[in-house]
Amino acid sequence: MIGFFEHQYLSYKKAHIKNLLALAKVDGSMHPKEEALLYKIGKRYGLKDRQVRELIEKDEKFDLRVPDNHNDKMNLLYDLILMVYADDVIDDHEVAFCEEAVEQFGMKKELVTWLLEEFDRGTPPPPDEWEEIKEEARLKFLA
Repeated sequence: MIGFFEHQYLSYKKAHIKNLLALAKVDGSMHPKEEALLYKIGKRYGLKDRQVRELIEKDEKFDLRVPDNHNDKMNLLYDLILMVYADDVIDDHEVAFCEEAVEQFGMKKELVTWLLEEFDRGTPPPPDEWEEIKEEARLKFLA
């Protein structure tokens, strides 16, 4: 039996993967590289492959769930941008999805273009640089 807080944290992790799935499916299909990235991110979040597979195999449309705080929003955005790059094609539908997401986060959609440029400099930015990017985004792009 899992406790309330363990259940909440599991729900948070699954919501993160569902957000990525929503992006992966926005262009009509999921590329094998996008699927592989979902498993990799799921593992980073402590999910078992079985749990990620169950989410992938669900035939439902996932809607974006907005995280509660700036740090979680930016970490989700980090993974969304990774997903945009996963299949080596920057699809307009995926970029538009990310722009809609940041607007729901209460941020300016120009943040997406700025992040794509940051990722182009070195996909993905290393963790210490990502912390700086998160703070700069908070200062520059809050709506």
